[in-house]
Amino acid sequence: MSLYEEIVSGKEKLSLVGLGYVGMPIAVAFAKKIKVVGFDLNTAKIELYKSGVDPTNEVGDEVIKATKVAFTADPSMLREAKFHIVAVPTPVNDDHTPDLTPVEGASRILGQNLTKGSIVVFESTVYPGVTEDICVPILEKESGLKCGVDFKIGYSPERINPGDKVHRLETITKIVSGMDEETLEEIAHVYELVVEAGVYRAASIKVAEAAKVIENSQRDINIAFMNELSIIFNKMGIDTKSVLEAAGTKWNFLKFQPGLVGGHCIGVDPYYLTYKAEQLGYHSQIILSGRRINDDMGKYVAETLVKNLIKADIPVKSAKVAILGFTFKENCPDTRNTKIIDIYNELKEYGITAQVTDDNADADEAKRLYGIEFTPMKSIKDCDAVILAVAHESYRSLEMADIDALYADRGKAKVLTDLKGILDKKAYTDAGYIYWRL
Repeated sequence: MSLYEEIVSGKEKLSLVGLGYVGMPIAVAFAKKIKVVGFDLNTAKIELYKSGVDPTNEVGDEVIKATKVAFTADPSMLREAKFHIVAVPTPVNDDHTPDLTPVEGASRILGQNLTKGSIVVFESTVYPGVTEDICVPILEKESGLKCGVDFKIGYSPERINPGDKVHRLETITKIVSGMDEETLEEIAHVYELVVEAGVYRAASIKVAEAAKVIENSQRDINIAFMNELSIIFNKMGIDTKSVLEAAGTKWNFLKFQPGLVGGHCIGVDPYYLTYKAEQLGYHSQIILSGRRINDDMGKYVAETLVKNLIKADIPVKSAKVAILGFTFKENCPDTRNTKIIDIYNELKEYGITAQVTDDNADADEAKRLYGIEFTPMKSIKDCDAVILAVAHESYRSLEMADIDALYADRGKAKVLTDLKGILDKKAYTDAGYIYWRL
């Protein structure tokens, strides 16, 4: 009997190592079909899951309450499973080099609890070679087992889009790979249990790793191009959104938008690829150029706001500014690698300490990572400028009267930065606002 058949029959279990925005939805999806152990080192998070609370908002509290996932922070429970999926973050260091600490740590813990006949599949985004060259030696050392003999490995890049209720694990084609044909088929069959869109069998583990890292690099470059256009058109006095709407009438125009590129994928993954390229003697030109543009956008937004304050004859140093939204994307509580912090820090350089509000964001995470304490939306008033930074649904429903109420009545023009262009530019300009968007 194959491992897949043993899992389907209930004789063996599947484990998820890492229960964040990616791992938890995967665990929940599999638990509808098979027995699942959900492991995470964060005991506080595990307790939330056990009590039926979804801190990620990815599946919701009701789904967490109903799921059959065996949530645990006890690594020894991993010994109960034979098919392991590792879904931990892969961030970058301050110098933009890959920080493989989480995936190495997960490999260490898993190796200490690995049993013969297991299959280990990594989902974390990495540069080609990490699974076989870095993770396998750790698994072997910690377990005392031999890869290819006692256990097998594979790689299946995660494609879950946090906050996206349409493109889910079940609806996105899943790339799978294995160290040999037999392993590939086992992995493919297991994922086919939950992925309704089907799986794509990659030629090798390195091909699957490379496919994932270029998906986000491609998107990063396209957004960088839009950001550069925004800077150019702003100097020309042309509205970028209007230009893109006009150009978008052509059938093959790629409809990307300018914006801040944060989070733990698009703003990070390109550095994994360029790091590996540099090890091989090639210095990236296009990828790193795009990264530089995107990394500087927070500073550019803050500088433009300051110019608009001066245009409105409002003293910069004493200006009162509010930032609406702090997460790296809309309708998601995740603040990791948010580029809104770049705007906040740059404004500080001008003597402006902005108030930040975001009911969607994980307030504890923001405090821990950035030292930011949120101000309740209802407490924001008497502002000279407002930055509508994140396109949360709650902000999309704001009326002009709601925006007006945030400002001081000083007889000065109201300075409004609408980063995502969700408001009616003409209406606000006609109302006397100094309105600006990327």
